[in-house]
Amino acid sequence: MSWIIRLLINGLAVVIAAQVIPQIHVTGFGTAILVALVLGVINTFIRPILVFLTLPLSFLTLGLFIFILNAFLFWLTGTLTPGFQVEGFMGALLGSILVSIISWLLNGIWKGIRD
Repeated sequence: MSWIIRLLINGLAVVIAAQVIPQIHVTGFGTAILVALVLGVINTFIRPILVFLTLPLSFLTLGLFIFILNAFLFWLTGTLTPGFQVEGFMGALLGSILVSIISWLLNGIWKGIRD
């Protein structure tokens, strides 16, 4: 049950990011839920491999390369999900940061309400 709530929260974060950032377009809340699901799968299976492979570069940049990696994965989600479009590097970078922050805040609020 809690993963469904997290999926809904992440979908809401995608919708909010699409409203705030002009380079991100989502056709509806159902598409945002699909984006949250695809992003979750990508972050679960592909991101750890890429983080490991780019570890020397992340080390040299003091961890800032992780932002680039997150932007790439956010853009990849946009290419894999119909109805969701991310335009340009800055849109992907800002979108990945904003979705992470909103998701973190809303999950924290939900956890506080639930406890």
